[in-house]
Amino acid sequence: MKYKQLGKSGIKVSEIGFGAWTIALNWWGKEIDEDEAKRMLKKAYDLGINFFETADMYGKGKSERLIGEVFKDMRNEVVISTKYGYDYQNAEQIGHNELPQQFDPKFTENALKNSLERLQSDYVDVYGLHNPKLRHIRDNVIFETLDKKIQEGKIKTCQIALGPAIGWTQEGMEAMDRKNISAVQTVYNILEQTPGNELIENAVKKDVGILVRVPDASGILTGKVTDKTEISEKDHRKERTREWRKSAMKKVEQLRPIAERNGLNITELAIKFILSKKAVSSVLPTVINTEEIEMFASMSDGKYIPDSDMKEIDDLYNTWPSYELKATPQTN
Repeated sequence: MKYKQLGKSGIKVSEIGFGAWTIALNWWGKEIDEDEAKRMLKKAYDLGINFFETADMYGKGKSERLIGEVFKDMRNEVVISTKYGYDYQNAEQIGHNELPQQFDPKFTENALKNSLERLQSDYVDVYGLHNPKLRHIRDNVIFETLDKKIQEGKIKTCQIALGPAIGWTQEGMEAMDRKNISAVQTVYNILEQTPGNELIENAVKKDVGILVRVPDASGILTGKVTDKTEISEKDHRKERTREWRKSAMKKVEQLRPIAERNGLNITELAIKFILSKKAVSSVLPTVINTEEIEMFASMSDGKYIPDSDMKEIDDLYNTWPSYELKATPQTN
């Protein structure tokens, strides 16, 4: 396993991280029981993964609790990142609809306190705003509160997790100007590079680490999902229309010669493409068993995609039709 700096924080994180939402939610086609979840966390650590990324709303604290139970006696050996902002205690989540958000000082204080208790820790390495809107990025009070928590030693550094879909370019760009934002998390993969390429370019200038989620394009790049796959209503991938999946599979075939000349399969090309990008600190694949953890961890071997092939991928991407970003209207 290789390790990279998380932007200007000085924290070193494994190139492959563990996105811990699947161990608390059944939004990826599988409900994982607690014993299996703990085995997955331990397996990840044994394979050199030191970066565990979660949020307080995942299973209403379940994901954090499991991480706390597994790593309580080895806290200094792992990097824990969690996020807050959704008022899941006072609102019922229906399907995947977004919950009300709060980032005021009182809510932040309480959310952090509860997260630390579940994590069985005195501090969190990376504390994040979960899907903030532009008005939150521009709210100095929010960041003054987080700065205070850094001074108190409760937080080491902060991130902004963009979402819930691919857009949110302006939020990410403006967040990088905040002094204690060391990381920006976004959806990014070889098929969906917008707005990730713009964010990555700015992150290099601002010394901010990019954390990548959905690197496999919701299963297209692992072959687990095709245009014929039936996706249940509970599954997060239900937003991927059959037409989108069919188009994505055609793009995969265009990429296959590049993978083959590098001795890689499509999944390996997809992950190594991301790891070859400057400013990317860690990739957070969606994993639902120990076998998948082993597969992704093996891809962090220090062998990256040659510049000539990276350029060919970029050129190919630029021939594909542009797509509409899913994002809320920007407001001043």
